[in-house]
Amino acid sequence: MSQELGTIEIQKIIPHRYPMLLIDKVTSLEIGKNARALHNVSINEEVVQANHGRFPLPLVIEAMAQTGAVALLSKDEFKGKIAYFGGIQKAEFLGQAYPGDQLILETELTKIKGNIGVGQAYASVDDKIIAKAELTFMID
Repeated sequence: MSQELGTIEIQKIIPHRYPMLLIDKVTSLEIGKNARALHNVSINEEVVQANHGRFPLPLVIEAMAQTGAVALLSKDEFKGKIAYFGGIQKAEFLGQAYPGDQLILETELTKIKGNIGVGQAYASVDDKIIAKAELTFMID
């Protein structure tokens, strides 16, 4: 079953807050399996202003990780826990996101064993993938 989450619901699952909460809305969530989220890139973001009008690519990776953390920490056994970024494998950067773009973030959890999870993540703008990576999460 898929569900949508707004900012308030997202903040009940992951501990991130402004300015480090990088997902504005979860548009699809299959608990323990995958999530799709949005980040609306704005010129009002200090990180965009400081990066020559682009949303920084390391923050794209962080936004993909936050999307995966929502899917992972929505599982009953992980509710109330914190997911830490464990690593990045096979990351590729294929484009940029600019003010006015809507960043679509998709993370599928491909393996969960004990307190460690692995996810395959993609970020796209206008149906063009701008980043992809395999991410590792550790749950505490």
